[in-house]
Amino acid sequence: MSRATQSVVVVGGGTAGWITAGRIAARHSTRTGGVRVTLIESPTIPSIGVGEGTWPTMRNTLRKIGISETQFIRECEATFKQGAKFARWVTGAADDFYYHPLVLPQGFTKINLAPYWHRDQRGRSFSSAVCYQEAMCEQGLAPKLITSPEYAGVANYAYHLNAGKFAELLRQHCVEKLGVRHLLDDVTGVNAAPNGDIASVTTVANGAIGGDLFVDCTGFSSLLIGRHFGVPFIDRGEVLFVDNALAVQVPYEEMDSPVACHTISTAQPAGWIWDIGLQSRRGVGYVYSSSHVDHDTAVTTLRNYVGPSVEGLSIRRIPIRSGHRRLFWQNNCVAVGLSAGFLEPLEASALVLVELSAEMISEQLPPCREVMDVLAKRFNRTFSYRWDRIIDFLKLHYLLSQRSEAFWRDNRDSSSVPESLREQLDLWRYCTPGNHDFTSNNEVFPAASYQYVLYGMGFRTDIRYLEHTLTQADHAREQFEQNERAIQQALATFPTHRDLLQLVRQYGFQPL
Repeated sequence: MSRATQSVVVVGGGTAGWITAGRIAARHSTRTGGVRVTLIESPTIPSIGVGEGTWPTMRNTLRKIGISETQFIRECEATFKQGAKFARWVTGAADDFYYHPLVLPQGFTKINLAPYWHRDQRGRSFSSAVCYQEAMCEQGLAPKLITSPEYAGVANYAYHLNAGKFAELLRQHCVEKLGVRHLLDDVTGVNAAPNGDIASVTTVANGAIGGDLFVDCTGFSSLLIGRHFGVPFIDRGEVLFVDNALAVQVPYEEMDSPVACHTISTAQPAGWIWDIGLQSRRGVGYVYSSSHVDHDTAVTTLRNYVGPSVEGLSIRRIPIRSGHRRLFWQNNCVAVGLSAGFLEPLEASALVLVELSAEMISEQLPPCREVMDVLAKRFNRTFSYRWDRIIDFLKLHYLLSQRSEAFWRDNRDSSSVPESLREQLDLWRYCTPGNHDFTSNNEVFPAASYQYVLYGMGFRTDIRYLEHTLTQADHAREQFEQNERAIQQALATFPTHRDLLQLVRQYGFQPL
């Protein structure tokens, strides 16, 4: 009879380590005698700590782990995120912007409004014609009311957060509420079993720590999956050119300064600048390609964006190597977070990949070693697909730009575009993106996301070939009108983002 999986060892802390430990411990009853979860965290290695943007999936992650939304917002400087605003990505003009909101287009499950919008745009951007969230973001409104229950909202939303404070909240909750064993120690060696599995890891203060499954959350060092197992890293720099980021934390001028309810992404000659509003500060960073701009010029670009308030602030430089491991699960070791790979922070894919990985590991934790290889194969297939599709979606933002600088011209070179993306674009010249283009259960970005980016950046589908299929003109008009009513209702109903955050701090949301 096979020995049951009884012990999971997570090597590495930070957001990736604690989310994974929390999801496993919550589902497998660590506190009440189920699967034991141990997390080993180095006291000497700092976390990267700049992943401040999330997806709406974070609401489910926090719910599953058992953390209150009110507590999360209060302790992590968290704010609400309703999407991303892309400024100057198309032409570079001052009035050039579009939105990728988090709400599906109006009536999306029943009708595809994209071809009807093409037929009669009436001067409306695609997102403003089919979604009320752009208007809410432009007016700085929150996605819910203080009377809304925790994790429930009228408009779909994610969060911006302080990554360091978030990791600390997760640590405290996992240890005190979920029974995760926390060891502050350095791993100095990996000990193999006769079958090639990891039998244990050697630590400085606690000796050998054994387990049935090991989760590698050791960041860029990739101590287990990379160094021990030698799983190669697949560099995707030929598709995604940016290889450096400069990050700075900018205090607000006033305590009651407005807080943006979306990520602001502003294109620059050799990359783009993110601008994320937390409760007491903004996180700002320039992601750039060192092949297209030197470091000093990049620093100047960031300083000019922030303005005089940048004086005296510390600017961090973070190297970026876009890519991922060839395999994510080898033997009894699975990599999560930076040890699995990293792509530039456009569209906040880093944390969602952590969440999706932790979810799949916890939901399909191998009951015994005999079936682990089957589940590992499934995990590798799933995440190879997800990484490829995310790379396609990120590249789409660059490929459609009309900017004239060398960085943007090089991004339009067909040799840098994955074949899978080229095929989709060939199709979308004559058909609008729909669910039929995305048939896997493992899609990360839905058809709606492609519509927002495509048509936000000026891509046009030749609907002459679709005219005979556009038989729902009256229904489409009703949906456009309904969206206009939704915009007016939202503008009259919701508080400002800053006002809601202050109410959360004072009163909190209704508990679930």
